[in-house]
Amino acid sequence: MPGPSSPRVVLGVTGGIAAYKACSLLRLLVEAGNAVRVVPTESALHFVGEATWAALSHQPVHTQVWDDVHEVPHVRLGQRADLVVVAPATADVLAKAANGLADDLLTSTLLTARCPVVFVPAMHTEMWEHPATRANVATLRERGALVLEPAEGRLTGADTGKGRFPEPEQIFEVCRDILARGSQPLLQDLAGRRVVVSAGGTREFLDPVRFIGNRSSGRQGYALARAAVVRGASVTLIAANVTLPAPAGVTVTSVVSTRDLRDAVLEAAQHADAVVMAAAPADFRPRTYTDHKIKKTDDRSAPTVELVQNPDILAELSHDRPRKDLVVAGFAAETGDAEGSVLTHGRTKLARKGCDLLVVNEVGADKGFESTDNEAVILGTDGSETVVPHGSKDALAHRIWDLVAERW
Repeated sequence: MPGPSSPRVVLGVTGGIAAYKACSLLRLLVEAGNAVRVVPTESALHFVGEATWAALSHQPVHTQVWDDVHEVPHVRLGQRADLVVVAPATADVLAKAANGLADDLLTSTLLTARCPVVFVPAMHTEMWEHPATRANVATLRERGALVLEPAEGRLTGADTGKGRFPEPEQIFEVCRDILARGSQPLLQDLAGRRVVVSAGGTREFLDPVRFIGNRSSGRQGYALARAAVVRGASVTLIAANVTLPAPAGVTVTSVVSTRDLRDAVLEAAQHADAVVMAAAPADFRPRTYTDHKIKKTDDRSAPTVELVQNPDILAELSHDRPRKDLVVAGFAAETGDAEGSVLTHGRTKLARKGCDLLVVNEVGADKGFESTDNEAVILGTDGSETVVPHGSKDALAHRIWDLVAERW
């Protein structure tokens, strides 16, 4: 249960159908040890009642500045909060927040908050794309608020499009990242930047059943995408055979093979300010593909598989950049051998690839792949070596973006 030193979170809930999903977000925040005050609008209570919010948060719930006037809640809640997250955020509350209106407890709290503020929009596509909403979102972002891009998918009724509420677990990951970095105003050094991140491991099929692949889970790439969103970037995530849920606020493109990955990365890079290649593309593929399952034979002989080399995406992108100021970073999963150490191989690869930064990490049975933690040395073409000690993949992701931002 939250204690006196627990992070203080204000969860604003507005009157959209996605309000019911905010119950899951509230539970995740509370179970993580945060002290959460839910501040719904009057409209939100048409979807989820006050008793539900109070029971899940273990805190009183109010909507108006006239409740508990002696505590001055419209001032105190914002002043004391470590994070304010409005989920869902309707077009109405985005407009009020952008224009400084304060006609209830939630909008008054937004005006007094000096901590990071996150808006999670959810509305019909036409409302999200309306010039008025886009202008309000731009205003809020310019002031330092984080306004997540809504997801695409099924909306109310039979409608489908952009405007869907992201999954609560992914919104929670954004909140956790922000709280871990302190209650200072959000670092928005990637605001206005368009970045591309690749993640996962490619597959090269021998037949309809079998493929050549690797153990990459995509966790590091997804951590990079989340961190970029938190820092204000517009993020395209190119995911190769990843089963993780899409991070909130990210545009995801799914690919299978190394050639698929190459095409997607090169296309996305045309309009990007940075590309971070965290995916593990297969270096080789079978020369031929059999359109039926390869059968075992009675003489127990094994088929011979001839391999050909796949394109080197990182080297191609680094040497043929669509923009001179494009920052390119790559990953090198290495093991030491008789010819050199992990760092020796990393330095050689940096020179050969031609990227600006190369994240070198040692891999093994219990290192790197499929783990929630990581450690690395980030090599720069300027001769720099940045050691990132063992820690979360989120921490490594932020250190990488630190170095990318420096190169702009």
